[in-house]
Amino acid sequence: MKLLKQMTVAAAMTVGLAAYSGHAAAEKDTILIGEINSYKTLPANLEPYKKGWELAQEQVNAKGGVLGKKLETIFRDDNANAGDAVRIAEELISRDNVDILAGVTLSHVGLAVTDFAKQRERFFLASGPLSDKVVWDNGNRYTYRLRAGTHALAASVAPAAAAANKKRWALIYPNYEYGQAAVASFKAELKRLQPDVEFVAEQAPPFGRLDPGPAVQALADAKPDAIFNVLFGPDLTKFAREGKTRGLFEGRTVVSLLTGEPEYLDPLRADAPDGWIVTGYPYTSIDTPEHDAFIKAYEEKYDDYPRLNSVIGYSTVMALAAGIEKAGSTDTEALIKAFKGLEFVTPFGPVKFRELDNQSTMGIHVGKLAVENNRGVMPEGEYMPGEALQPPDDVVKQLRKDG
Repeated sequence: MKLLKQMTVAAAMTVGLAAYSGHAAAEKDTILIGEINSYKTLPANLEPYKKGWELAQEQVNAKGGVLGKKLETIFRDDNANAGDAVRIAEELISRDNVDILAGVTLSHVGLAVTDFAKQRERFFLASGPLSDKVVWDNGNRYTYRLRAGTHALAASVAPAAAAANKKRWALIYPNYEYGQAAVASFKAELKRLQPDVEFVAEQAPPFGRLDPGPAVQALADAKPDAIFNVLFGPDLTKFAREGKTRGLFEGRTVVSLLTGEPEYLDPLRADAPDGWIVTGYPYTSIDTPEHDAFIKAYEEKYDDYPRLNSVIGYSTVMALAAGIEKAGSTDTEALIKAFKGLEFVTPFGPVKFRELDNQSTMGIHVGKLAVENNRGVMPEGEYMPGEALQPPDDVVKQLRKDG
């Protein structure tokens, strides 16, 4: 019996060592990325995002990978919950032994993972959370962000809003970090450009729970000259349709963040609003070598057109590949050093990470909506580089408390 027990223990140790050896071999041959996002909550955004990510990873690996290793990604769903995201990040590090953390779309989740990266001293590339606290107030040396944030979004549309010369503005936005920050930035930017502007009404429904009838009626009762909208996803669809039915937008200037992105226009179809000033992705009219190559590869692989989040997913991988190559390893301190001022190529052209605040210079397209062939489109847009949309450096230094 004793001999049998010793043999069983030895066998178990052999299996364990073999499993460990196999895992170590896999680690040696691959660079493992842990990607966290709200796949179930935001499928219209994150299915294209994952497609863009996988296209870029396939292209990088086809060229030999990075540092002679293939990129591999573990995708995890955060359930749009900050606590779940932190738990998953810990699992990815402790159980799955990922080399790098990346991802996140929702701002409150992004802030949670940003803090986790600081506490665990692990590199984190935030691909899409829009709250500027990710790189400013709560920013830290371990966290970099790809997509332009709320200040840049507000700054990109404020000149067009001021040019409309409307005095009375109403605002509607989701009542969480992204919506609150976007409205605060828009108010400040518009007030700077048009000092006599008045903000006469605000509606701030919980994210994902808009009751469109009362919200639209409340805005109409305020008799605004113009409306600033920050709603997105199903809330945007309900608001746009109810507002159109009730005539809320007739004779009024509407400025809307994100609405020109295909992921938000597609569900509206012919109900898409005409003439709104928006940020978005006019993919049919971007004529650059980088975008031409991206859209051709995307359409060939998926037989579909890209969405803005396709660009974000694709560009996140390209940034990671460039940063790891420059660092010469996946060591956190080496990555932090390498990403400072890192230049890399996106479908929108060359981009770099600012040394000041770890924010990338990826820009924003601003244009007007139209309805063509019974579907909403953003036929064209002006590209505004991200570096031109940021506050002065001294302001950023005051906001950013960590290095």
